[in-house]
Amino acid sequence: MRAELWRNSLRAQTPGAELRSWLQEPGSLTLRCQQHCRTFRVRLLRYARARPLADRGLVADAGRELARVREVLLECDGVPVIFAHTTLLGRSRGRLSRWLARLGSRSLGSLLFTHAGFRRGAIEFRRLDSRHPLYQRAAALAATEKYLWARRSLHRLGRQQVVVTEVFLPAIGQLGK
Repeated sequence: MRAELWRNSLRAQTPGAELRSWLQEPGSLTLRCQQHCRTFRVRLLRYARARPLADRGLVADAGRELARVREVLLECDGVPVIFAHTTLLGRSRGRLSRWLARLGSRSLGSLLFTHAGFRRGAIEFRRLDSRHPLYQRAAALAATEKYLWARRSLHRLGRQQVVVTEVFLPAIGQLGK
């Protein structure tokens, strides 16, 4: 996985307008999903020490050491729409470590977009294919297409950093229609 494949803009192989709108959403995806469905659910899939899957180039030593990894599935009306992979470096200790460990099936966005101390970095984009581990994790959870679009961003709280990567599943295009 080469870091340079993540891009700061959606130039080549641009997704359709509806998906582009979701990819470029500057606010909380959780809040936006909630506005488009009757029942919204965050399903916690995993919270463990593991290897990061999408964080090289954003976080020092990512991919070489174990990190705290949280994976969730966002569902609207029982349909999976977003697979999220969040990474906090294992050597990091502090408020963010404690908060992440206690989130359970609550949305990380509810924390990131309500606590004034968080600073979000640039959003990067990537089209994933079946060779990418994030595509493989998402494909195991929901019907997929040949390619899936993903975005990632680095959030800082003091000296701690968390990388949030969201993979958009095909059903996302049906929200808001």
